[in-house]
Amino acid sequence: MAHIVNFSEASFIALHGMVIISQSDKLTNVVEISDRLKSSKHHVAKVMQRLVKDGYLISHRGPSGGFALKKLPGEINLLEIYECIEGKIEIGDCPLDRQICPFNRCIFNNVTKKMTEEFVAYMKGETLEKYV
Repeated sequence: MAHIVNFSEASFIALHGMVIISQSDKLTNVVEISDRLKSSKHHVAKVMQRLVKDGYLISHRGPSGGFALKKLPGEINLLEIYECIEGKIEIGDCPLDRQICPFNRCIFNNVTKKMTEEFVAYMKGETLEKYV
């Protein structure tokens, strides 16, 4: 089935994993996150390390280790998390990034640009605090 908006497994793990971590008052480990999300432990670990590297999480090693937010939940918006994994969202006129259009007027009438702008605005306005 086709979807207009598709999230990669990595961005799904990052967004939901950060919510899980923000809801906990203790360190949250990879096993807890992977069990809740029904995702591979290895993939969860890779995504969480990316979030550590980019300064969103702190990591503690060892048997009682895990992850905690490096900032307050209200200081981290969903767009930051998404772009940490997927890269910066570009808002362009053409959904195919073509410089030359075969038509005088775009057949999409800039709907993809508008959808992207709305998505960015929504993700930027939502912080982890809402889910705590």
